[in-house]
Amino acid sequence: MVRDRMARRRALDRGRLPSVGRREWRPAEPASRRRRTSRAASEGVRGRAGPAMADDGKRLGILHSMPRRAVGASGDRRPRLLDRRHAFGRALGMMRRTAAVLAGKATGMLSRLSRRGGGTTLPGDVARAIDPDVLRKLARDLKFGSVVITGTNGKTTTARLISWLLEGAGHRVVSNRAGANLIFGATAAALESAGADGRLRADWGVFEIDEASLPKAVDEIQPKAVIVLNLFRDQLDRYGELESIAKRIESALERLPAGSRALLNADDPRVAEIGLDLPAPPLWLGIEDTSVAERDLPHAADARTCPRCGASLIFDAVYVGHDGVYRCPNKDFTRPAADITATNIQLDGFDNIAMTVGMRRAYSADRATETQAVKPDQRLELPLGGLYNCYNALAAYAAGVTIGLEPQYIAERLKNFRAAFGRQERMEFRGRHLNLVLSKNPAGFNETLRTAVDLAKGNSFLIALNDRKADGTDVSWIWDVDFERLKGKATVLVPAGSRAHDLAVRFKYAGIDAAPPEPDPGRALDALVKATPEGETAHLLTTYTAMLDLRAELVRRGWAKPYWET
Repeated sequence: MVRDRMARRRALDRGRLPSVGRREWRPAEPASRRRRTSRAASEGVRGRAGPAMADDGKRLGILHSMPRRAVGASGDRRPRLLDRRHAFGRALGMMRRTAAVLAGKATGMLSRLSRRGGGTTLPGDVARAIDPDVLRKLARDLKFGSVVITGTNGKTTTARLISWLLEGAGHRVVSNRAGANLIFGATAAALESAGADGRLRADWGVFEIDEASLPKAVDEIQPKAVIVLNLFRDQLDRYGELESIAKRIESALERLPAGSRALLNADDPRVAEIGLDLPAPPLWLGIEDTSVAERDLPHAADARTCPRCGASLIFDAVYVGHDGVYRCPNKDFTRPAADITATNIQLDGFDNIAMTVGMRRAYSADRATETQAVKPDQRLELPLGGLYNCYNALAAYAAGVTIGLEPQYIAERLKNFRAAFGRQERMEFRGRHLNLVLSKNPAGFNETLRTAVDLAKGNSFLIALNDRKADGTDVSWIWDVDFERLKGKATVLVPAGSRAHDLAVRFKYAGIDAAPPEPDPGRALDALVKATPEGETAHLLTTYTAMLDLRAELVRRGWAKPYWET
């Protein structure tokens, strides 16, 4: 009986009907004709076909009318044993997670042993191929949650500052401290701290995340706080203009889990535009000290117009790039009032910054409490240089207070901070003091040049430019950097990197005398040292992979540690 019914069902699926009482087949009517058939006629057919055929027709009609779930939907059919709600399904999921963790950890170990990399990205790629949800699962193991930092400049330093604060308070911290900030890098960092049983035993996660990866990272990590530092033009060949990046960030912040807090830079017009449209009010950060401001925007500033009406913004103060105090002449848009501010700023080259932090409003990590003027002003001092690092320190302070650290503790802890590799990293090389500073876009380069020329010691410079994928293959942005600042200041200038000849052309048009271009990192270092007197300071301003190349050469010569050991 079952076999006969299955045969009839297959016949109906093929669009053919068996004649009752005879061993012959006839094709079914076309769909258009069937729709025109009256109910009486269909009843007649049903009567001639018999009750069994009518029942099969009903069953097939019900089957075809059932809603089909989308591909990949959580409710798709699967054997009950494989369902996560079943004990066996949970055990199988844990086995998959453990296999992903072990494979990722083994990949990282092999990568470091073979000296083919620091194991900062590939382990995450391998683990996610085995279990695409491995980061989501590991993030759930964090005792208190995580903090995510994004933006064009300052992610690595801010993440290192927050990790430094949490570690000093006795917390176990997971962080992608090597700067691998795509989703694979964050996964690799979590894998490194996971145990052989596939579980992550840590209190906090601190992850710097590339702007384009933020929506996916927020979805998987479910952070307690997200910091957006700034939005500058960077790697146009990868992400396009600022508006496309801003939309990605906004979509991520709109999907923050309940109880999460967004900390945004009020001085950046593009970041402010994102925050004003969020369903929950963010915590605004900003500098309020005109003594360190410039009067005019750089000639290549990115955000010059009102995002609401398109009018040219009026800047009453300019701090870094297009970050400052701004307003629309049509009163459609203005800088939000900052909740946590930096005033009384003192800058000492690349060596030190000091500032007073004031708080008008702050939130607890779970948004349970909001307090007006929760703490008195706090003086911060830390061994970093440049006005741009005031933003990084301010963001770290705000994050620390948000997750429950005391302001007095934060101030004491930051005094002994150690910079991340390549971010104002200081090294000694053949009796010369080297200051390695990552500078990867016009806004960042202009600020490091401003600090080096106006405030820092040393007149020797090595500027390295690469065009690999991590740097951006379009290097036309060097024409928006104010290299003219070096005129009359740089006594030694070595153009280096794979695009050293492009730099040499740019220096020529800036009217600066430079050494012959040197693409090889070893020979470029030798040229710098040869021209720099012993005991003097030399500044190395580089794009990302150029910085890695120079560090690798210094490691090979025994003057620096591998970046994954810093």
